[in-house]
Amino acid sequence: MMVKAASKTKKKSQDESIPVKMVNIFIMGKKYEVPENLTIMKAVEYAGYRYIRGAGCRAGFCGACATIYRLKGDYKLRSGLACQTVVQDGMYLAQIPFVPANKAKYNIQELEPTVNTILKYYPEAARCVSCNSCTKICPQELSVMDYINTALRGDIAKTADLSFDCIMCGLCASRCPAEMPQYYIALLARRLYARHIAKPAKHLAERVKEIESGKFDKEMEKLKKMSREELLKLYEARDIEK
Repeated sequence: MMVKAASKTKKKSQDESIPVKMVNIFIMGKKYEVPENLTIMKAVEYAGYRYIRGAGCRAGFCGACATIYRLKGDYKLRSGLACQTVVQDGMYLAQIPFVPANKAKYNIQELEPTVNTILKYYPEAARCVSCNSCTKICPQELSVMDYINTALRGDIAKTADLSFDCIMCGLCASRCPAEMPQYYIALLARRLYARHIAKPAKHLAERVKEIESGKFDKEMEKLKKMSREELLKLYEARDIEK
């Protein structure tokens, strides 16, 4: 996460009669006093910084705000997503804009969904010692070690399934003693599964043909001419699939 110093004017509570408990945190080595109920992301902004990268979706889905931190008096190095993790008193923060893991280049059309493909592009996977550090650090609580083991057994479908909710934050790779990029291995497995194992979706092919034939052109033009209020009303009245 990259931040840039901005105005240091602090925000005030909407209701001054309600006391807000403040805690001390350290951002890039500098001490700040912030409300205790803020997420790390909001606390950084409260302290007077603005994000220039690493903010992403702000909802725990994109993995762009990976953060590591320590708590005063605690030896343990902790991790989390800045948009989800709430600040604690004495928290020392360090945001990481990306994890410098190696990403293999390949043409998915030319590959086979086998363990040999996994090991060809990510041979470090064979160094896995099943320490489970990757699973412990995952903010999505995925069984990272398990999907690496299924990949090594050549079960590409299972690997794709176990890693489906990966948000590519890279924290697993940051703690791996085998120095493997688990999330890139999972990405390769999901691509192999989608291209070579999963059956083509008939309904999807039919919908693509409908789009290409211009079936929805008039409706799209109508939507483009609507106001924001009209679009919002239409969105809220939509049929929600159960």
